[in-house]
Amino acid sequence: MGLLDWLKGKKKQAETPASNETPEPEQQDAPAPDPLKVAVIYYSSTGTNHQLAKWAAESAEAEGAQVKVFRTAETAPDEAVASNPAWQAHLEATKDIQEVTLDDLEWADAIIFSSPTRFGNIPAQMKQFLDTTGGLWFEGKLANKVVSGMSSASNAHGGQEKTLQTIYTTMMHWGAFIVPPGYTDMSLFEAGGNPYGVSVTVDQDGNMIENVEAAVKHQAKRTITVASWVKDGQAQA
Repeated sequence: MGLLDWLKGKKKQAETPASNETPEPEQQDAPAPDPLKVAVIYYSSTGTNHQLAKWAAESAEAEGAQVKVFRTAETAPDEAVASNPAWQAHLEATKDIQEVTLDDLEWADAIIFSSPTRFGNIPAQMKQFLDTTGGLWFEGKLANKVVSGMSSASNAHGGQEKTLQTIYTTMMHWGAFIVPPGYTDMSLFEAGGNPYGVSVTVDQDGNMIENVEAAVKHQAKRTITVASWVKDGQAQA
């Protein structure tokens, strides 16, 4: 055998891994994290808070969250609803939107509420639902939920801030993490500057006076961001 053949043989031997060498394990992709689960819960008689809820849901979905929109049950007498054509029309138009249940609260990582103001307070339809959460609260299943709220009224000093504080009072008893927008984005100033949560004034024709869409979407995005921090922290605990 010539020198050239011998060198070729040595090269081939070097390129062939020894049979007793342990092959490197194949790298496996880490499983994708579960998407954040967000419930947007609203009550609306003529459509304002329904629209706020839709904007919040759009923003949450854009952030990659799994989003469900729910309405609280309409508890007003039929004759009261029928006396207001806009109320009757909106109730009919949204009849296919699922009514919220306690299971939906338990499912969600983050919850965004939207509620009109009634005499400086939340309406009976929202209060009635919140008053049913005692069982979940007692079991500790509402602790560490991330929550935020929005509101509306027919004039600029109609009680929007008090309505949000009322919602947040319940959330404090839950042991939830409340995420107000504060003044964390310029859109909040354009929307009226309510640091407790986006609030909008509605005229007698049902039109929103302030431009609040961007502020609603910012508040929802901020809520999702904080909820993701909480969820990641719980996973590492």
